Amino acid sequence: MFNFWGSKEQQGQSRPAEASSSSQPWYSPSLVSSPSSSRPQTSGQIPANVSPGEAAGIIVFLKDKSVDELRKLLSEKDAYQQFLLSLDQVKIQNNIKDELRRETLQLARGNLEKEPQITELRNQCRIIRTTELATAQEKLNELERQKEEILKFYSPGSLLHKLQEAMNQADEESEALQEKFLEKEIDTAAFVQKYKKLRTTYHRRALIHLAAKTSTIG
Repeated sequence: MFNFWGSKEQQGQSRPAEASSSSQPWYSPSLVSSPSSSRPQTSGQIPANVSPGEAAGIIVFLKDKSVDELRKLLSEKDAYQQFLLSLDQVKIQNNIKDELRRETLQLARGNLEKEPQITELRNQCRIIRTTELATAQEKLNELERQKEEILKFYSPGSLLHKLQEAMNQADEESEALQEKFLEKEIDTAAFVQKYKKLRTTYHRRALIHLAAKTSTIG
């Protein structure tokens, strides 16, 4: 009797093993038991963490299927893939992907078609940098040098220096005229007229020099 129950128990244990091996699904059982994934991942499959609205839309497609059809989806990869690609959400994603691929290819072709033009423009820029730009840079440097000279010439210090020289020149000319008058090389009327003019010029320049120097110091 002991052997009878033992043999029956062994027979009962061997049958589920045979059944499980004959109906083994094409995906890993952990994909079903895992809370983060309710169906196998395949290429083109929508993410497992779909929104409730998307999940409800998928359930609509599944609720009218028979038990055999559902088992077929779980056991046959091709059937599952065909069902997956028939979903509206997947179709929309595939259409978007195809559209993006077409646009990318179109942009790439456009860039390739413009490559000769880009190369030509690059060569022109190189020529401009080496010839026209160099000439323009040289001219700009010359203008900068002239500007510096002009600013230096009309600087307050330079103008005061030139005004001082003009004062000295008027003073020297008046002294030279006075020596000529003392040596009787010029008559009195001509001496008075020229001497008065030179001293007036000297004092006017002296006043301007003093005012400009005071303004600069202040």
